[in-house]
Amino acid sequence: MKNSAEIWNVVDEKRKPYIELSDRIWGMPELNFHEVRSAAEHAAQLEREGFRVETGVGGLPTAVMGEAGEGGPVIAILGEYDALPELSQEAGVAEHRPLPGQGAGHGCGHNLLGAGAMLAAAAVKDWLAARGMKGRVRYYGCPAEEGGAGKAFMVKEGAFKDVDIAISWHPAAFASVTEPVSLANTTIDFEFTGRSSHAAAAPHLGRSALDAIELMNVGVNYMREHMPSDARIHYAYLDAGGIAPNVVQGKAKVRYVVRAPEVAEVHALLARVGRIAEGAALMTETSVTSKVVSAMSNLLANLPLEDAMQRNFDRLGPPPFDAEDMAFARQMQATVTRQDVETAFRRAGLPVTDVPLCTTIAPKSAPGPKMMGSTDVGDVSWAVPTVQARGATYTIGTPGHSWQLTAHGKSPLAHKGMVHVAKAMAGVAVDVLSDSALLEQAKADFRERLERSPYTPLLPDDAKPAFDMC
Repeated sequence: MKNSAEIWNVVDEKRKPYIELSDRIWGMPELNFHEVRSAAEHAAQLEREGFRVETGVGGLPTAVMGEAGEGGPVIAILGEYDALPELSQEAGVAEHRPLPGQGAGHGCGHNLLGAGAMLAAAAVKDWLAARGMKGRVRYYGCPAEEGGAGKAFMVKEGAFKDVDIAISWHPAAFASVTEPVSLANTTIDFEFTGRSSHAAAAPHLGRSALDAIELMNVGVNYMREHMPSDARIHYAYLDAGGIAPNVVQGKAKVRYVVRAPEVAEVHALLARVGRIAEGAALMTETSVTSKVVSAMSNLLANLPLEDAMQRNFDRLGPPPFDAEDMAFARQMQATVTRQDVETAFRRAGLPVTDVPLCTTIAPKSAPGPKMMGSTDVGDVSWAVPTVQARGATYTIGTPGHSWQLTAHGKSPLAHKGMVHVAKAMAGVAVDVLSDSALLEQAKADFRERLERSPYTPLLPDDAKPAFDMC
């Protein structure tokens, strides 16, 4: 209890430059693997804090790492700073007002995620130094979570091989321990090659790559009835073959994302989707090639660390939102549907109320429907014992990947939620550093889970980061 209070005080004392860092990152949204300015800002703040800084971590130009301390256990605290396309939005207004420019925006709150994680790491650094304790804390700035699987490539390159414990978080409507439930996924591109021809004068000489993709999509859509109900398959055209309807399209390209709760299920679905692609090529007398763009494993649980995180949240209580925060949240909540709000409460395992912001810590294992997304933290969790938190940084009912979420990014309530969750993460870190039994329990839990289900990464051995995916 004493350690918790002390580390939380350090977080409060250090919060100002990290709130400023978050706001700067919000103002320079950059997409997967292109987070050049954001990574530089994070590296500069690590240097100001006195961390030993490394860039280009795991072969990724926009990945950074800062380490402090000597000897002892290594605690990694993971941050992100990539944005999303087409989610530009003016800050702090409850109506859709895109900003001029390239159109990206922090519609998942990663400006807060990176700054909050570094705040926690900086506080742990100072806490270790003040006590002269053995132990190292590292901040990992991880690029391209939004479909690029940056952390999966970092794991593949051994960036976490000497880490004892990993801690991360994500913006949310409610403060809670993140339930270790996510979908493994693979993003794979299918490129069809046919033969162009004049669509009126010589259509019989053409072989349409666009027809092949459309037939593939029909086949996959028929497959949906005959696959697990909690699996997901999505697709988007990357190249439809051109804009001239009087030309038979000789080339076309489609991107598929295949998701399922377990890695083995993704492998099985990928094989079926691949056979459908081959069938479409056969029907159209075209050829098809495929290339894995990225892949992420599902999350692996770690009960001792999740319990430690829950204890920190229970001692902290909810974020200290005030009347102005509540007033802004009510304005934002008016832009979403009642169904959005009710779904958010149900997912958190809480009764639906009229309160627009988090006023209680959500239960660790919510009985309601799960939020079945994907995260590249999954691969880290198979490499090292890992725990995640959710920080209450936006209005209840705010859709993920939305202009409304971008609009929250520089608000006082988002800053308060970020500082609050930084305290929870820092609290878990000092609990592990102070209690060798907790560290060993976390490692034992990790070993037992791996013995039952060994790590089989979805990334092929020859996979390379898709630096040109955006």
